[in-house]
Amino acid sequence: MPSIREMRLRIKSVKNIAQVTRAQQTVSASKVRRAIQSAQATKPYADKASELLLHLYQDPVHTTLHPLLTEHAEVKNALVVMISSDRGLAGAYNVNVLRNTLEYFSQFQIPVTFVAVGRKGRDMLVRRRLKVVADFSNMPSPLSFTDVSPIGRFVVDEFLSGAADQVYLSYTDFKNMVRQEPVIKKLLPMDASVHQMETQHTKTAYSYEPDGRELLNEIIPRFTALQVYQAFLSSQASEHAARMVAMRNATDNANELITTLELEYNKVRQQIITNEMLDIVGGANALS
Repeated sequence: MPSIREMRLRIKSVKNIAQVTRAQQTVSASKVRRAIQSAQATKPYADKASELLLHLYQDPVHTTLHPLLTEHAEVKNALVVMISSDRGLAGAYNVNVLRNTLEYFSQFQIPVTFVAVGRKGRDMLVRRRLKVVADFSNMPSPLSFTDVSPIGRFVVDEFLSGAADQVYLSYTDFKNMVRQEPVIKKLLPMDASVHQMETQHTKTAYSYEPDGRELLNEIIPRFTALQVYQAFLSSQASEHAARMVAMRNATDNANELITTLELEYNKVRQQIITNEMLDIVGGANALS
């Protein structure tokens, strides 16, 4: 049985851990609110860009498709942008996105390479000896569109050069504070019909300056980067929500352990006092 001193030290140690996890829970709650606000702030721009893209796509005058809208004649390989976190202590957040990615692409009959976003995901992919062609770790938080633009440019260049015939996004979609779902989304070639379903398209009359083709050349790469950015914001919100829940559970477990340890400590202390009193009474009886 541990001594009184050892039990006091253990109780103090668990209380310190509970303070840390409680602080982490508060910080994560603040960060998830900021990530949700950022995602909501980009939605009007994304909706308008999608509406304009769809209008250009459906215009019979512009019959030449943009290269990012065109399927490659032969699909030889795929590139997957997998978004994870740089830090742990987020429950099953990173494991879930990796498991969903591996299950989905295990059915592919073509080579699959990865762009790892986040140190945790990169390490898990490397441990499984999967081919990682680019690594974007230690991303800032909060995240800006400028921070994500290099990833968008990289995947566009890979697709246009023929190094990748298809590009996918693997990330965690934020539903609410207790529900986050790993999803796979096809990024390139872009399917304008999908954005027609996602956007309430109204019959709006547009006049373009410059012409539609130049606008497509400008809009589609930006829109690709915007989709990556929105996936990042959703993933960051999911990460912070998962970490908040994990830290709350850790705090509750620590508090339960403290209660158990204090009860055991009081029992041991009471037993020691009782034994001392019995020794005193026994000694007094012996003297008398």
